[in-house]
Amino acid sequence: MSPLLDGHVIVVDLGFGDAGKGATVDWLCAAESAVPVSAVVRFNGGAQAAHTVRAEGRRHTFAQFGSGTFVGVPTLLSRHMLVEPIALAAEAEELAALGIADPFGLLRVDARALLTTPIHIAANRAREAARGLARHGSCGRGIGETARYALEHDAPRVADCLRPAVLTRKLTHLAAHYAPLLSGSAHGYEPIADLVAMYREFAASVAVVGPGYAADAADRGRLVFEGAQGVLLDEWRGFHPHTTWSTVEPRRARELLSEFGARAYTLGVTRVYATRHGAGPFPTEDPALDIPEPDNGDGPYQGAFRIGHADPILLRYALAVSGGVDGLALNHVDAPATVRGATAYRTAAGTVRDLPQGRWRDLAHQRRLTDLLADAEPVLADLPADRAAWFAAETGVPVVLTADGPDRADRRARIPVNS
Repeated sequence: MSPLLDGHVIVVDLGFGDAGKGATVDWLCAAESAVPVSAVVRFNGGAQAAHTVRAEGRRHTFAQFGSGTFVGVPTLLSRHMLVEPIALAAEAEELAALGIADPFGLLRVDARALLTTPIHIAANRAREAARGLARHGSCGRGIGETARYALEHDAPRVADCLRPAVLTRKLTHLAAHYAPLLSGSAHGYEPIADLVAMYREFAASVAVVGPGYAADAADRGRLVFEGAQGVLLDEWRGFHPHTTWSTVEPRRARELLSEFGARAYTLGVTRVYATRHGAGPFPTEDPALDIPEPDNGDGPYQGAFRIGHADPILLRYALAVSGGVDGLALNHVDAPATVRGATAYRTAAGTVRDLPQGRWRDLAHQRRLTDLLADAEPVLADLPADRAAWFAAETGVPVVLTADGPDRADRRARIPVNS
């Protein structure tokens, strides 16, 4: 028996995102196993996810649907997801065009999940545009505004799509709250009555479920928990202010499992070379690295897509704040020989080989790390031919899955699957 292929699995990105979570989840759902995957559970983030999967001649960039959809695995949008119904409808149409017979039939949505609305999105874009050159690197999908508003207000949730009067009241209050920010802005949204009508149609098209669905799905098979973004963007562990309003490290997935007494194999996903979107510290960045990125590019709100050398210092930090992982999925092992690896940073405070973890929710500590990394100069060394062995040695974690291309067929397990 292999815990990677016969038990529950948490898939988490150990970088700044874009490491290949979707392709990894797709492979896990398609792989032969004694226990089938009964659901892909999304446990953080929202419609800003962009998990590209290529398999059997099809390509789709998954945003809210789980990346097991190509092989018919249902998706559960857990209570920790920020659900954007209008974008979900558009994604369902794209999946139908790719031959998925009934995309919404594969979707389960927790009634407690927060709704991201066009009002949140307009506010997000207006706020980020106002920052000018001091932008934080937002995706412009309303994620931060959804989470921020819910901290102090009675925010709209998926359950409210079944209660038009309640939803109308909540959306009216939401619009009033953001009216000063959006006054004179080029960013607008549909009339509230139209939004309520769309959300009623959404609620009639999907299965809105209660808190016991994950446990029921676990009784039928394995769960694969699909994370969004990357641990280095985590709201409490990332480098402020260039973070997301989401707990990216596996804490929320483990909470969901604990509700029915289960545990999971945690699979950390990383690349041979480092990447990040938009603003923020990136010690190993090297604009001279010429590596094609067909699935990533510059964004109007995120900013530029940036590439750098391998960074085991940041990788070890991500492993520490994630509570450890059981194995690594290493993507892009076919990266060119020009990619090197950092052995240390030179900083004003001296040579740094590891970053201090700090306490959870200690934003002052995270800001100090931001300042430290902003001027860090990496000490680089050539990577050996066996890159997987190098990553395992640098992290102390076995590399159990590698990929030398974007397709499902390009992935290779490095552990016995039925031992």
